Amino acid sequence: MTGPAAEPAARPSRAPSALALLATLTFCWGVNWPIMKIALADIEPWTFRAVCIAVGGAALMGIAGAGGQSLRVPLERLPALAAAALLNIVGWHVLSAFGLSMIDAGRAVIVAFTMPLWTTVLSALLLKERVTRTRAAGLALGLLGLAVLAWPALSMAGELLLGLALMQGAALSWALGTVVQKAVRWRMPVLPLIAWQLVLGTVPVAIGALVFGRPSSLLTIDWDSGLALVFTLTASMTLGQYAWFKSVSLLPANLAAIGTLAIPVVGVLASALILGERLGSAELTAMALVVGGLALVLIRLPGARRGGA
Repeated sequence: MTGPAAEPAARPSRAPSALALLATLTFCWGVNWPIMKIALADIEPWTFRAVCIAVGGAALMGIAGAGGQSLRVPLERLPALAAAALLNIVGWHVLSAFGLSMIDAGRAVIVAFTMPLWTTVLSALLLKERVTRTRAAGLALGLLGLAVLAWPALSMAGELLLGLALMQGAALSWALGTVVQKAVRWRMPVLPLIAWQLVLGTVPVAIGALVFGRPSSLLTIDWDSGLALVFTLTASMTLGQYAWFKSVSLLPANLAAIGTLAIPVVGVLASALILGERLGSAELTAMALVVGGLALVLIRLPGARRGGA
């Protein structure tokens, strides 16, 4: 998830609506994890993601156009845009769909939201950004959470271990895409930037669906999977995306980050309520460690110096 820089402080008249948008975002993106699990029971991952990306791209293009934002892409930025689309859209969406189809949704969302932690590592390696003591501690907490979650799977082969590996690959792809996005001076608004990534990402994923997938699976889904697909397209890919970009333009960065922290918590709880997934000590411990690590990485306390510990 990326967005435009937030204003230093939300204006009082905008704060209630911004917080409502943040609550909407947290609900849409958190609850969507078990909902996607339901959809993937009948729709194979290539086809599911091709539909999601295509609809999401069209929706963001429409929102950007309706808001009067230019959709023009500087020609010299096309290679970087293609690279960002490959990592942020193709890598993330395809790997996470296959990973989610193999493991519990609660576990999947915990691993997925280690992305900001990996972004810290990759930014230090590739962009030479300083890793402060606070961010290092956050990274350590997140890695410990991953270890707690993955340890039981190390003693067994098969789908559980592969699913965790695919979800981790998705998080790393998302993180590397974020670093690519940070490294380029785009000279275009962020909303059209993400919309174009979705549009470009639709092409390889749609080809993958035609070659490796089963588009015909859309014709045989039951009501539960059909409604789950509709929820993903409307609530997550459209409403959730809009709520994210709008909220980060109205709220201070630390408040927007708090909303990000709540998403994996909502995802884990929703997975237990909707799918009946077991919330054991490993899942709860991993969730607490990862969310704690995210808090240290994402939230800048008042008075903290930029780049300081």
